[in-house]
Amino acid sequence: MDKIAALDPGRDKCGFAVVAMDGSVVTQKIIDTITMTEAIKEATEGHGCCRLVMGNGTTSSAARERIEKVFPELEVEMVDEYNTTQLAKGEYWKANPPRGLKKLIPITMQVPPVPVDDYVAVILARRYIAKNRR
Repeated sequence: MDKIAALDPGRDKCGFAVVAMDGSVVTQKIIDTITMTEAIKEATEGHGCCRLVMGNGTTSSAARERIEKVFPELEVEMVDEYNTTQLAKGEYWKANPPRGLKKLIPITMQVPPVPVDDYVAVILARRYIAKNRR
């Protein structure tokens, strides 16, 4: 297993990522919750992922049920979501530094102009990898 899929499930949208076991990001994106199973299918077939890690937030139980019905052979692991949104905002700003006058405003006071759920998915995958290194 050299790649895992990660999902930050939400009511309307989800963060989704495929991350290599060295922590490098293969792909990350925001997806509609309705298309969650298509993204997982792409990860399992296209990237060879046999494990999905998911955040344990509010909508995780319903998402896990749906996933396990469609992909009974897929290993699904829950990961603690504590503080991931704050960390994801920081990761967003590292990847997309403010420009112009916004550079003068501290990052902690700025709100990313786009959802950061995909960064949350990456953080969840990296948490899982760090916890399960041998």
